[in-house]
Amino acid sequence: MKLHHILFSWLLLIFCQSAYADIFWLFREADGSTNWQYVANFVGNILIVALAILSIRLYFTRRQARQYNNELENIRSQLEQRVIERTKTLDQSNKLLKKEVSEHKKTTEQLQKSEAYINSILQSLPMILIGLNQKNQITQWNNRAEIISGVSFKEAQGEDLWKTFPAITVTPDQVKQAQDDNKIITVKYSQRGQYQFDITIYPLQREKEMGVVILLDDVTQRAKNENMLIQRDKMSAMGEMAAVMAHDINTPLTAIIKDIKTVRQSVVDDHLDTEGLNELLEETIIRGQQASSVITNLLNFSASGGGEKTHSSISSVVENSLELASDVLSITDNLRFSDVNVNTQYAEDLPHIPCYVTELQQALLSIFRYSCYALDSIEDLNHKPEIRVDVSMAFDDLWLRIQHNGTGIGLEEQKNLFEPFNQEESAKDEGDKAMHLSFSHFIITEQHQGQIAVTYNEDEGTTFHIQLPTK
Repeated sequence: MKLHHILFSWLLLIFCQSAYADIFWLFREADGSTNWQYVANFVGNILIVALAILSIRLYFTRRQARQYNNELENIRSQLEQRVIERTKTLDQSNKLLKKEVSEHKKTTEQLQKSEAYINSILQSLPMILIGLNQKNQITQWNNRAEIISGVSFKEAQGEDLWKTFPAITVTPDQVKQAQDDNKIITVKYSQRGQYQFDITIYPLQREKEMGVVILLDDVTQRAKNENMLIQRDKMSAMGEMAAVMAHDINTPLTAIIKDIKTVRQSVVDDHLDTEGLNELLEETIIRGQQASSVITNLLNFSASGGGEKTHSSISSVVENSLELASDVLSITDNLRFSDVNVNTQYAEDLPHIPCYVTELQQALLSIFRYSCYALDSIEDLNHKPEIRVDVSMAFDDLWLRIQHNGTGIGLEEQKNLFEPFNQEESAKDEGDKAMHLSFSHFIITEQHQGQIAVTYNEDEGTTFHIQLPTK
């Protein structure tokens, strides 16, 4: 308890006690008179004490009030500081908010432009584009779809595809398969050989919604153009083959006619050389057999007619091609293919490959003919013409390498080697067409889905690399 409270309680106690007794009993003399001087001093002292207590109380009260004021000032300062900080935070937040709003507007504008651009692309596509949701209801319908079906997007949106466009060649089962397997499905559709469509179904998958996009591309004209190019290449390759075979026939026939004229002249002369005539007749018979082999080969090739591929041994194909080359190839009087030293090497356990045997033999025959021309162009009398054939497996494919030591092939010739001969070349010697291998290229790449290339270096000579799939 505080001091002024104690003094106040004590004075109150004295006052209460005096209420039941003589108020001045304490200041009475022995004779019963009152000593007022004492009363005055006592009252003065009490007043002084009361004033002192009051002063002390006022001091402590003022001190406490000052303390409270200081605390209030601190609180106010803190509040003002918080208000300033909060104001700054709000200003920064407002600035960030304005910046975000501005960026959001820009992003929205860009998204709108992108959406309009993408929509313009979709609408401008020369193919039919249709979007479907999981219920096969139309969500996208471009201009081409409107033109083909005669139904506008407003009429088609949200409707069932097959009710809206009954003539479409896509079936609900195909759409369901794309959705279930979550894989792209491609369908080729032809109508009586007049129309051809490439149909692609793209599955779309989201968290709660699935659907597909259907693209129908009219490739009729493109297919016709591709077929025309293929037919042109076929005709060019066949023309090359026919010209080369005609040259193969013409070479022995020319020699036969020359020998017959020599025999006739010898018969007319007085001095008949029977031994020389026998040699000429024997050579004539060989040339005739060679011409007959060329014709038989051409007839066999024409009778093959393509058909279906058969699984055959590549070693048998190569050996038959070499035998055929020995029968039909006679480049000049100096070199026949039968005079070339041919070395073959086959890897063990070679698989049978699916192929057109006759066509593949003709392709190899063209390469052997080309090699024979290159061997014949070497003027060195000590040169020994050689051809090496190596067959092996690599990366699940069959590799056939045909290498010769004849005249090397230049870079410019490598560029044009597999191209069809042109009109300028056709006016030249027919033997020049043997320097083109477009027929072999067509047979290997188009009919057998393989690859062919040629390389040259001084150490190994010219090498043809042929890759053929085994499946």
